[in-house]
Amino acid sequence: MRKWLLMCSILIIGVLAACGNDESGNESVDNDGEEAAGRTVTIEDAAGEKTIEGTPEKIVALEWYNAEQLLSLGIQPAGVPNIEGFNSWMNIEEELGDSVEDVGTRQEPNLEAISRIEPDLIIAAEFRHEQIIDRLNDIAPVVMFSPYSQEGSADLYEELMNEYKTIAKVTDKEEEAEQSINELEEFYAEQKQRLADAGLDGTKYLATMAFSSQNSPVMRLYTDTSYPAAIMEELGLENAYQTDEVEPYGFTEVGVETLQSFEGENLQFIAIVQENDNIFENQLAGNAAWENLSFVKNGNTHYLPGDTPVIGGVSSAKAFTKQLVDTMLNE
Repeated sequence: MRKWLLMCSILIIGVLAACGNDESGNESVDNDGEEAAGRTVTIEDAAGEKTIEGTPEKIVALEWYNAEQLLSLGIQPAGVPNIEGFNSWMNIEEELGDSVEDVGTRQEPNLEAISRIEPDLIIAAEFRHEQIIDRLNDIAPVVMFSPYSQEGSADLYEELMNEYKTIAKVTDKEEEAEQSINELEEFYAEQKQRLADAGLDGTKYLATMAFSSQNSPVMRLYTDTSYPAAIMEELGLENAYQTDEVEPYGFTEVGVETLQSFEGENLQFIAIVQENDNIFENQLAGNAAWENLSFVKNGNTHYLPGDTPVIGGVSSAKAFTKQLVDTMLNE
């Protein structure tokens, strides 16, 4: 009888000990989960200092270039406005997945569609979304950037790359961002050498996005503060168009008459133009003001397709660089 009681006691103690061990193990697992969920990151955005809790996974990007920046980090956004437009204008290597939801337009996002996604984070642009920021904050935490502010416009390339790094910090992708930027710098060096080998190092250029408005030709001449001009500087090219004032969007809209101020035997003219709105084949065909320009007569005109990206992060910069160099070298 005593032996039987002793055995029961040992069994009960063993069961209690086992339960205690299980409970301790669960506490360890819970602590690990709490540590992951307890991650916080403090950043600066257009609204000031902001703390983001956790690591967001379902992210809605309300500007195409921010969606491109997510793709550059290996992150598929949960929602993007006007996906068809993104696919038409952002000719980059990465593609939006089938899971990405369309959330209206960049100017007027569909708040109901965003809410249905139940995002962990929304990336917004102050110049478009400032009026609805409170409503966006009711849906999810918002990081808001201001690339076209006075400070941002002074160097749009640096501003957008800083946005890229901030998004990487928030999403715990800082190592990926650093690696991609290093790879981009190496790519710049390779493409710069290609231009140098062709005798184009240090060449002056004019760069524009060209289109028609009310059937009149319009050209957006890129200034040194623009995203494309910063890339071309990396490639050893020199912008012939100089302005005393900082243009908010990095360009000045001009007509063909303005181009008559720029002459030079080796001046290169680079234009991004849509196939179905080619002002050089349509409105300017036979126009003496255009056809008598030195770079036109010398055959120094280079036409990039309309979907060449002119804003974004690493992927856009790489796509623009390759398209530009290939076109200038006729490859």
